Amino acid sequence: MERSNPGTVGVDWTFGGSWPYEPKWFESADGQMHYVDVGPADGKPVVLVHGNPTWGYLYRHFIDSLAKAGHRAIVPDHLGFGRSDKPDDAKLYTVPKHAARMTELLESLDLHDATVVCQDWGGPISLWWATRHQERVSGLFILNTITHRPPGPVKLLAPLKLFRAAGIGELMVKGLHMFVRVFLPFAIIKADRFTSDVKAAYLAPHPSWSTRTAILVFPREIPSGPEGPVADMNGDIEEKLKEHFRTKPVRIMWAMKDWGFTPEMLDEVWLATFPDAEVTRIP
Repeated sequence: MERSNPGTVGVDWTFGGSWPYEPKWFESADGQMHYVDVGPADGKPVVLVHGNPTWGYLYRHFIDSLAKAGHRAIVPDHLGFGRSDKPDDAKLYTVPKHAARMTELLESLDLHDATVVCQDWGGPISLWWATRHQERVSGLFILNTITHRPPGPVKLLAPLKLFRAAGIGELMVKGLHMFVRVFLPFAIIKADRFTSDVKAAYLAPHPSWSTRTAILVFPREIPSGPEGPVADMNGDIEEKLKEHFRTKPVRIMWAMKDWGFTPEMLDEVWLATFPDAEVTRIP
């Protein structure tokens, strides 16, 4: 049963019919996680994992097509996002914590022959599970993300530097909700696709200061260099990807105008890991 999040009572979670899926729930030690599970129960599972500041709604155009093709589409919301619980506790939203909960959720579903689709922070969070259960994963579909140890100091974009600054980040992200209100629509190239229903879908999960904590933590988790918990986690994932996934199908679809995950990351990092990957570059 869904527990109501502050300020979301009465929300029409279908958003004009664009998200018609029955909610399912996983009870983690840190809070309840929402996911949808659409398609035949015996279909080949496809796990689609979102990043920041979105939720499973990001994959709304994938789900029906996958189900009609006989696949089982599984789309979870990280704790702090979408319809999942949003405890106001920053310690719960570190990347290793997210990865541990995602592992628990996916293990509870006992998946086999799965394809993992991942984007942004969904990359390290889902591939942590995949690289520890490689016998359950048949392939990867990589969207703009990074799961590699930084070779040196990381250069951050100006907005991310502000989000990481104490006080300023809280005001911008938790107070003004700028990550969703300003930067999300700015990142969408075809502005006409950011309809009123889409805008409502991304605003609804985070109606107040206390429900935006997870959004703020992610930019503060970006490694500043090759050392630290997230850098170490990514380094571990990178080595296991090279060890276990070079013989499996890997497809990469990369938005070339992404100002965070640049074309250089595709060419110099991902294609160094998977030189035989099938690549689609989105201009």
